Amino acid sequence: MPISAKSLDFLFENKLKNSKQWYDDHREDYITYVRKPLEELVTALTPTMLKIDDKLICEPKVGKSIARIRRDTRFSQDKSLYRDNPWISFMREKKLYNGLPAFFAEISPNGLFYGCGYYQASTESMENMRTLILEGDKDFKAALRAFKNQDVFELTGEAYKRNHYPDKSGELQNWLNRKNICLTAYSNDFELLFSDKLSDKLAHDFLLIEPIYKFMMKIYKE
Repeated sequence: MPISAKSLDFLFENKLKNSKQWYDDHREDYITYVRKPLEELVTALTPTMLKIDDKLICEPKVGKSIARIRRDTRFSQDKSLYRDNPWISFMREKKLYNGLPAFFAEISPNGLFYGCGYYQASTESMENMRTLILEGDKDFKAALRAFKNQDVFELTGEAYKRNHYPDKSGELQNWLNRKNICLTAYSNDFELLFSDKLSDKLAHDFLLIEPIYKFMMKIYKE
């Protein structure tokens, strides 16, 4: 079954109640309206994701390609027990790689948030990215063409307050002056979110940025 208004209603109320007892009493609602739709979404996207990178983990399981709804509050000032923005993600095996870029799609009462990038790129990866850009790397040129030929995703990620490359073009500065790099898109089209066409939309959009993902993998350094 697709994601539905009942999925978002559960997420909102579960976050509001902030109670293990309430969650335990309504766990079947979580399974029916949240976990199973996300499992189906991962399964539907798997052929596309493996086409992009056959080493991506595509397992429709919580703790694999599906985020846990229970929050880890040990290092957070926010001590709420549950998240209202569960996500799916596709990245290579964490045990073999550290800090890789990933594709992701997150649902919440606010709508859909999705994209591709680093959660927190290493300093070495970002330095490598700048070196390759300045050298005119062919894979960066392919990534830049892909970025310019689409209008779905924005280039995001924390940027330096000071422009370190004033002699470069604006489009290169947009990449060179970042501490982290990600492509993100937002949608509050709930008709799409609740439809069985969501996986087709995500697959189409993820393929648009395949060359950018490949460049992100090229710059990767632990």
